[in-house]
Amino acid sequence: MSLPVFFLGYFVALCCQHSSAVIVESDNLNVQELEFGETILTCNYRTERPQEGIRLEWKKVALNGEVSFVYFKKELVGDLQTRAEMMLSSIRIKNLTRGDTGKYRCEVTAPRDSKNFHEAVITLTVLVAPSVPVCDIPSTAMSGSAVVLKCGEKEGNPASMYRWFKNDEPLDSQSPNAKSANATFKVDKDTGILHFTTVTKQDTGEYFCEASNNIGKPQRCSAKRMQVEDLNWAGIIAAVVVVAILIVLCGIGVCYAQRRGYFSGGKSSKKDSSQTSTLQKENDFKHTKSFVI
Repeated sequence: MSLPVFFLGYFVALCCQHSSAVIVESDNLNVQELEFGETILTCNYRTERPQEGIRLEWKKVALNGEVSFVYFKKELVGDLQTRAEMMLSSIRIKNLTRGDTGKYRCEVTAPRDSKNFHEAVITLTVLVAPSVPVCDIPSTAMSGSAVVLKCGEKEGNPASMYRWFKNDEPLDSQSPNAKSANATFKVDKDTGILHFTTVTKQDTGEYFCEASNNIGKPQRCSAKRMQVEDLNWAGIIAAVVVVAILIVLCGIGVCYAQRRGYFSGGKSSKKDSSQTSTLQKENDFKHTKSFVI
């Protein structure tokens, strides 16, 4: 056998081996649809030869890794039983919810094919607009202290990005050279945290946060005023002086009471009483002894 004929036979064998397997394909392996909408997860397959007994199954792998049947024994099962329909080997899902997000496996088993099993994995992402974020904004703060403002929401998919506003102006567009600007703050767009290293009275104002993920309209929390106050040094000094005076007066009172014997009067009375009782017992003993004699 010549070398060209050998290679020709080898490649023909490879082609035949590839065509002898069941093949499963999808038109779109990465599907993204809005919440409450609908979508079609396509699944097409071909086998080596016409045959009966082909088994088609759909399974869902949730975000937490849990695997469940979607189509089993020629019937839709689970949550999609009332919201989906089969279109040959594809699935049409209506009224999408955020819980539908996950990976869907279209599995086909063809018993008479040489390679009798194949699957296609389709990723479905249900896009959800953000909800109104919850903001934690302190009403007062002391000048020179560190202050943290928090903002967050858990409904949006993909996860929301956050912006902070002061007096209706976004902080991320504030000019570093502006007189009202505070260069000591940082905004984390991923976590929604606004952190002031040190606040000043210029940071007083109305603050609110905005959450957005390019799905639907951005959502804002209600604005809240943060008032930054300077430390009242005069009041603090006056309070310290008053406390010191009270301590001195208490000390003088204790010394005076000790000198007057107010703290030792009870002990002296008990001592005198004890001495009187002892003398009385000795006298009684002497009288008894004289009587006996």
